[in-house]
Amino acid sequence: MGGAPRRVLVLAPMRSEWRPVVRAMAAVGRSRMGGMPVFIGRAGRAVLTVAMIGVGPSAARRATERLLGAASFDHVVVSGIAGGIGSAIAVGDLVTPSEVEDLTTGRRFTPATLGDHEPCGVVATTAAELILDEERLEALSDRGVVALDMETAAVAEVCQLRGRPWSVFRVVSDRPRDGLLDHGVFDLLESDGTIDAVRTLRYVVGRPWRIGPLARLARDSGAAARKAARVTVEGCATL
Repeated sequence: MGGAPRRVLVLAPMRSEWRPVVRAMAAVGRSRMGGMPVFIGRAGRAVLTVAMIGVGPSAARRATERLLGAASFDHVVVSGIAGGIGSAIAVGDLVTPSEVEDLTTGRRFTPATLGDHEPCGVVATTAAELILDEERLEALSDRGVVALDMETAAVAEVCQLRGRPWSVFRVVSDRPRDGLLDHGVFDLLESDGTIDAVRTLRYVVGRPWRIGPLARLARDSGAAARKAARVTVEGCATL
């Protein structure tokens, strides 16, 4: 292949999603871009800039705007975990959606496909909300939604406004029907996805029966983040 290497911006919401991407790529170095810390490496001939954008659509939108305003990129990729819904989805499944929907506005965005993955289903982005209600989940599944996250639609909107192609690789880390998540667990997260130690201690002391589910959730989330990172780097190498 000739021509200049493709410049790819890889965005991971949480620290636990960002670190595996950095470890999976080659020749890693630190830098700053748009006032944000980034890591720069390679996947094949592509030059990857990896940044952590924070949890939720507002944080994702701000970070994407800053990064795309600070440098020129040929492609943007969102990498990380998602909550799976519907009977056909399992923990550990890779989701490369055909569309991404912003549940707040109803807008849908179409990602580009990287590698030989077949796009399927819809990833829906919530407004930093944990959806556990069975009727709402069933209604989403009936509309083709297979996974939920809190950032991709915000990134997609910024990319569309700036005319940048984008892709998404999400791996299912949990499902509401498995009972591992509740609103108390959701409240333990900091803005970068790390766990607040004091709130976690209080949560566990008050709900000791939740230690097992929390351990399983941590294990499955870690494995899903590593798989998403691996597939992301492999996909970027095809550019």
